[in-house]
Amino acid sequence: MNSTQLKFIIFLLFIVTMNTNATAITDSKTISEQKPNLIIILTDDQGYKDVGFNGSTDIKTPHIDRIANEGTRFTNGYVSYPVCGPSRAGLLTGRYQDRFGFTSNPTMDPTITQNGIPTTEKNIAEVLKPAGYTSGIIGKWHMGTHPELRPNKRGFDYFYGFLSGGHQYFPEDLTLNDLDDVKYKYDWYRTRLLENEQRVDTDEYLTDELSHEAVNFIKRESDKPFFLYVAYNAPHTPLQASEKYLARYQHIKDKKRRTYAAMVSAVDDGVGHILATLKEQGIDDNTLVVFLSDNGGARNNASDNGELRGHKNDLFEGGVRVPFAARWPNRIPAGVDFHQPVSSLDILATIVVQAKVDISKNKALDGTDLMPYITNEKSGSPHDILFWRHVKSNYHAVRSGTDKLVQVKQNPMMFDLDKDFGESNNIAEKQIEKEGSMQKAYLQWESELQGAAFPYLGSWKKNRPKSQGKNNSNKKNKTKIKTKNQGTNQ
Repeated sequence: MNSTQLKFIIFLLFIVTMNTNATAITDSKTISEQKPNLIIILTDDQGYKDVGFNGSTDIKTPHIDRIANEGTRFTNGYVSYPVCGPSRAGLLTGRYQDRFGFTSNPTMDPTITQNGIPTTEKNIAEVLKPAGYTSGIIGKWHMGTHPELRPNKRGFDYFYGFLSGGHQYFPEDLTLNDLDDVKYKYDWYRTRLLENEQRVDTDEYLTDELSHEAVNFIKRESDKPFFLYVAYNAPHTPLQASEKYLARYQHIKDKKRRTYAAMVSAVDDGVGHILATLKEQGIDDNTLVVFLSDNGGARNNASDNGELRGHKNDLFEGGVRVPFAARWPNRIPAGVDFHQPVSSLDILATIVVQAKVDISKNKALDGTDLMPYITNEKSGSPHDILFWRHVKSNYHAVRSGTDKLVQVKQNPMMFDLDKDFGESNNIAEKQIEKEGSMQKAYLQWESELQGAAFPYLGSWKKNRPKSQGKNNSNKKNKTKIKTKNQGTNQ
């Protein structure tokens, strides 16, 4: 080889090396500029203690626990209301739902034009859409049945689920084609599922069906930024579980608790499939996964709120403090407990900052970006104060630092949650000045709110005759159902 040939080969190697380096730089830049995906996994009426990461021993939740163990557990994680509908409205808008009159579970009457999140408010899907996000909701909507308030009209590109606040779990019970077929209250639990605006038939236990659709959505959309809202209705009543899950809990003697545990176990399996799919699609590191319940455990579903006082529909801790964890590999610290109060309102505020979404022209959010707090870039608490209002029961609550005020009608109670998170020791008489300042803050906040924007849930359709029961919830629990091919990740 002569010197001219050698110089030519060296020149070619130099060109190849430069191109390789340029490609690597471009790829690195592309990865760094990718907008993070967001998945919210929301359960329904799940007790504070009904996950392993909060101390459950009788119900095993290894996949849900991964979110906390490989991410951050929020020990003081709150929702903005102790009942499904308003709580979900707050989560989705990042704003106290009382600001727009979402004061209770809304009527299912589809002729009421504003029976959910009003069109003057933007939910997460609508906020993220201009930033190039594709959004999907799998499961429970409960944010309006009027045609203009349904998911596909509210920023979601894909909807698979149901419009009501609860549902039957077995496919053979889904016999109504639409809300027009409803004759009695809670018959909406028996409507066939919707895929966007088309009714579809299913042949699986509902929780499994929703989990599979969540996996399919991730696979379809994994090449671009997405928001996926997996809104399970489990373990909300009616208490129904398939034999697959009941068999895991034969050691639980109480039948209601056994069925409840089986329902939570079905959700846990679904969470496992979702996390596995993120890994398979190569998007695990770029996906923020948040898990929480929409309120505390209910009195009627055998849930367990541990040492917390109260249940669903209460403003004591058992109604509003929920299992809450977030996972984002390489961004959120793993295996860390964050003890400062956080709120479901913070989820939207967090993602818009991380995705660099301009919301300057939108209404102000009540949530806070949690990332600098859980990564120790900022110290202290994300919130100076948190508020709750329960219009129907005429009581309210305020948390400021470790102090909590709960006003039931005309009876104020004060608790030091640092020493008494079970809210058993009323110290109101010893904290008169503190109570006064918290009441004053509440009144200022209340002056910014609206009254009820729509009729209550029970205002539509008549009661079913007692001989027929209520939405089949008194039927003997079924244990065997016909199942279709379980597909991937099973």
